[in-house]
Amino acid sequence: MSHPRTPGGLRFGYGTNGLTDLRLDDALGLLADLGYDGVGLTLDHMHLDPTADDLPARTRHVARRLETLGLGVTVETGARYVLDPRRKHGPGLLDPDPADRARRTGLLVRAVRVAADLGAYAVHCFSGTTPPGTDEDTAWLRLADSLGPVLEAAADAGVPLAVEPEPGHLLATLDGFHRLRRTLGDPEHLGLTLDIGHCQCLEPLPPADCVRAAAPWLRHVQIEDMRRGVHEHLPFGDGEIDFPPVLAALADTGYQGLTVVELPRHSHAGPHHAAHSLPFLHAAATAGRTEGSPAR
Repeated sequence: MSHPRTPGGLRFGYGTNGLTDLRLDDALGLLADLGYDGVGLTLDHMHLDPTADDLPARTRHVARRLETLGLGVTVETGARYVLDPRRKHGPGLLDPDPADRARRTGLLVRAVRVAADLGAYAVHCFSGTTPPGTDEDTAWLRLADSLGPVLEAAADAGVPLAVEPEPGHLLATLDGFHRLRRTLGDPEHLGLTLDIGHCQCLEPLPPADCVRAAAPWLRHVQIEDMRRGVHEHLPFGDGEIDFPPVLAALADTGYQGLTVVELPRHSHAGPHHAAHSLPFLHAAATAGRTEGSPAR
């Protein structure tokens, strides 16, 4: 099925990390029925488990389901306990043990293959936090080294890797993304995930200006409300972000990927928030085109 395009040509999705109480087939059906253009699919034990023996067959099933429903997809890799049931987001790309780092790299390589099989816009990832006792320069070297095989896989598959600046992580800001990009020699398949709430939380520029600054590298966008200095993903209207200028800036860049609602701590009411988020975003996008530059 197809849905009317949003003003400015934006494509809105919803993250499955905010629908963890639903079976994946049911979540995808819900989003299509609500009128979403796509989905941010977090590979997790309840949604296309990346460690399962039957991953290729299950991926083919999901690809057929997405095609039937007319949904685009970006693959996200922020599952909390998919590799280690006792350690949130562990093991990570910055761990002291090379074998631990290799496990996270392996997960990301599998995510790239899944993304290629799904026809995804991009694969999302993040740096992780710096382990205690690890100096910053060492952490940056580990990050670059750990992402090398992932970028090779991304180049082979023709799927961008979109790294997300995450508050509290080694790579926390747009400046951090550029440091990584320069360290790696500006590889073609290295892109950026921009979380609009994170911009409000800690970037020096306003969110709309962050969008414009990030535009050349932008491969994936996450969106939710947030307050300055507080890393808490909030439903729209509960934070401080003025969304029409943000969406107008995003449309003006010509961004072609998905803009995905990320409310991972609201899964208990996921269908409710999915139903209310899309009308909000459509209204904000329309207001942004009315108040800002002329529509394309």
